[in-house]
Amino acid sequence: MTGTDRPGPHEEQPDRHRHAGPPDRSDHADGTAPRIPLPRASVEDTGNALPDPPPAPEPLVLEHRVLKSLLGAWALAACSAEEATAVEEHLGDCGPCAEEALRLRDAVGLLHPEESLDLDPGLRTRVLESCLGRRPPRIPVPEWAVPYDAETARLDALLQDIGDAEWHAPVRLRWFDDEGPVSRKTTVAGVISHLLAVDGMVGLALGLDDPLGAEVRVPRDPAHRTEAYWRASHFPPTRAVRTPWREQTHELIRTVSFAGGGSGRLPVPYGTVPVPGADGPGAEQQQAIELPLRDSMVDRAFECWIHAGDIAHAVDYPYAPPAPRHLHRMIDLAARLLPGTLAERRRSGLATPPRRLVAAGAPGRSLRLEIEGLGGGEWLIPLDSPAATGSREHEVAHVALDGVEFCRLAAGHVSPEEAAAGQDGDREAIRDVLFAAASLSRM
Repeated sequence: MTGTDRPGPHEEQPDRHRHAGPPDRSDHADGTAPRIPLPRASVEDTGNALPDPPPAPEPLVLEHRVLKSLLGAWALAACSAEEATAVEEHLGDCGPCAEEALRLRDAVGLLHPEESLDLDPGLRTRVLESCLGRRPPRIPVPEWAVPYDAETARLDALLQDIGDAEWHAPVRLRWFDDEGPVSRKTTVAGVISHLLAVDGMVGLALGLDDPLGAEVRVPRDPAHRTEAYWRASHFPPTRAVRTPWREQTHELIRTVSFAGGGSGRLPVPYGTVPVPGADGPGAEQQQAIELPLRDSMVDRAFECWIHAGDIAHAVDYPYAPPAPRHLHRMIDLAARLLPGTLAERRRSGLATPPRRLVAAGAPGRSLRLEIEGLGGGEWLIPLDSPAATGSREHEVAHVALDGVEFCRLAAGHVSPEEAAAGQDGDREAIRDVLFAAASLSRM
């Protein structure tokens, strides 16, 4: 548009909204068609006849032997449309082929059974186990701390799946004391509080804060610390205890990872036990119980698994044993603790005295402990002195136990009399070792 074509200030501007119909070609300076085409009339609106449909394809004419060979493909829905039509028309006229087709269709149904859309309830557990077993950590974790890392993660996954009401489900803690079973009733939240309090003993050895608080002064043993934690709570523990427990487990793993494998020799005190003194009848002295950090972390993994099983039983939740390599470490720790525990029971008059005294490091009588199943192995348990060495030449007894059953015995969940064991040899030695295994348990 040139300057002379522009309307003056008082001239009427063209109204672009006056046109009721579509714009014509005069609206375009170059004479081209409008960019939005006019609506097209439908064939049905014109009254004209509709176009004829395309002709149907000619049906296939196949011989009987060819149609019979196509029955398997037809049953699997692998035929083309023309072949499927030919086979189905043939089945209406041929009885033997119809029976064969029915039989093949039923077989296909067995090969592809109908499946529920609901996920397998064990799928999450299997995925977690696979991830925990294969995912490499960003910070190298000492090998002896890996079982604790895995078992706390498994327990945390269980706790994530349970509802608020199930945190108050009754749980009975069980262990073996001297010659008989002992139990203590609590709840799921109470069990996590127990783990939090006892794991705190390892944290104290590493210089971490005490979950009981600096103002609480109790002896460093699991039972006293747990009772003190329960008494300090104004209300029964709830699911809120999960957060501090999980944070503490992460902190323990981080600390030992940054400290490196050399920190495994750090002693972790577990309280004291009375020992009959040598100053006279009835005199007693206290003997400290300590474990190196590498063994203490395995011990905490063992207790985490055992109490996770207690919780799972209370809330009717499936729970599997640890990975075989982790289970082997737990069994190995219990086997190494057996000679010392047997000596303590003898000092308390709960086990038969040794047949003969042997010097430290000298071979004495031995019991061969055979643990069957995944994670198992063989251990020679010295019977006459914890400082003696086991010897095949001096083996007087043989005990065979399943790995999980042995762990349940060491946890106090199975009595020595009820332990399903293969036994051969000195009956007194077998009894003393089985009772010593049960005495490894504690609250």
